Amino acid sequence: MTEIDKERGVPRSSSKWGVMAAVAFIGVIGLAVTDAVDGTIALILMLVPAALFFQAIRTKGRTEACGPTRGARRRYMRRVALFSSAYLVVIAIQVSWLSDGEAGMALRVGLSVLPGLAILGVFWAIGRLIVEEQDEFIRMLIIRQTLIATGLALGFATLWGFLEAGDAVPHIDAYWFAVTFFFGQLIGAISNKISYGSWGSL
Repeated sequence: MTEIDKERGVPRSSSKWGVMAAVAFIGVIGLAVTDAVDGTIALILMLVPAALFFQAIRTKGRTEACGPTRGARRRYMRRVALFSSAYLVVIAIQVSWLSDGEAGMALRVGLSVLPGLAILGVFWAIGRLIVEEQDEFIRMLIIRQTLIATGLALGFATLWGFLEAGDAVPHIDAYWFAVTFFFGQLIGAISNKISYGSWGSL
C-alpha cells in the first residue's frame, strides 16, 4: 500500500475488510429477520457487505506480483462490478415502478427477472475466473471456495425447505439462498486462509 492509503486511514489489511464484510452481512440479516426493513431494502443493503468483501479481495490482490493471473482477477472484478451495478439499478427501478401495484403482468415479470439475471451474471463471472485463472494453486482455492459456498447454500435450502414443510419455521423467499451462497464465499475464503494461508481470489 502507498503512503496515501495510510494518510486516508484506509485499512490496508484484507482481513480487516473481510471482518467488516462479515459484520455488515450479519447486520443486514438481523434487520431482515427482525422485520426492521422489508425484503427489497434488505437486498439493496446486501450490496454493502458485498462491496466490503470485494474490497478485501482487491486489497489482497495489490500485494501480489503482476502477471497474467492478475489480469484474470481484474476482469473478474470488472464483471462483478458491472453486474452488481446493474442489480442495484434494476432493484431501484423495481421498487419505484412496482410499489403502486398497478403495473401490468408483463412489466412485473420483466422487472422481477432482471435482478435474478444480474445475480446469474455474477455466477458466470466466477465461472470465467476459474477458466481464465492461470495459477493452478489460486484456481484450486477458487474452486474450493466455490464448492464450500455451494454446499452451504444447498444445505441451507434443503434443511429450511424440510423445516418449512414441517411448519417449524416461517417461509423465506428463494433468493435468500443465493445470498447464502455469497456468504459461503466468505466462509470459503476464511477456510482457505486457515488451511492454505491464502484467501484465494473471490
